[in-house]
Amino acid sequence: MSTRTEDVDLVGDETAINLARAALFAALVGAFAYVTFPNPVSPVSVTLQVLGVFLAGIYLGPVWGAASLVFYLAAGGLGAPVFEGGSAGVGVLVGQSAGYLWSYPLAAGAVGAVVHRGVDLRDPASVSLVTLAAAMGLGTAVIYAFGVAGLAIVLSLDPVEAVTVGAVAFLPAEAVKLAAAVGIVRSDAIAAA
Repeated sequence: MSTRTEDVDLVGDETAINLARAALFAALVGAFAYVTFPNPVSPVSVTLQVLGVFLAGIYLGPVWGAASLVFYLAAGGLGAPVFEGGSAGVGVLVGQSAGYLWSYPLAAGAVGAVVHRGVDLRDPASVSLVTLAAAMGLGTAVIYAFGVAGLAIVLSLDPVEAVTVGAVAFLPAEAVKLAAAVGIVRSDAIAAA
């Protein structure tokens, strides 16, 4: 008895490629979590994770960019050492950095929606510098809103303290990550030319 499978297409090529790209960006964000710097003003360290969030939105768009960060959170929640400094588990998803982590899929989706002007993907290299900066500014605002709220809840901080240690303390690092993302996108445009 033989089984014919040539007519069965379980997952289309485009979906398979997008899943692979989303998994790759989830792994990239996990790798960026190992690059940490203590922040003397905040209980949360500076990491490169936000750079990965920006790049996921820019290169994968709003749908798959957000999906890649959902994969990232699921992997870390299930025990893969992909959170800050190699930490893992559900405890991290309810700890002092929880607000930042939970914001990542929304931030990547927001960045992707601005860069691609919707869900249809376009070449990120063709996007203006102003649009790239605005997209990442929006993504940063989403991350800070969730991060500050999370810190306020978990550490019982008043609003001024939460904004100071949860957002203002990170502005210089975010500017560097934004510039790095622009540099990556622009170097990709030069390489493609």
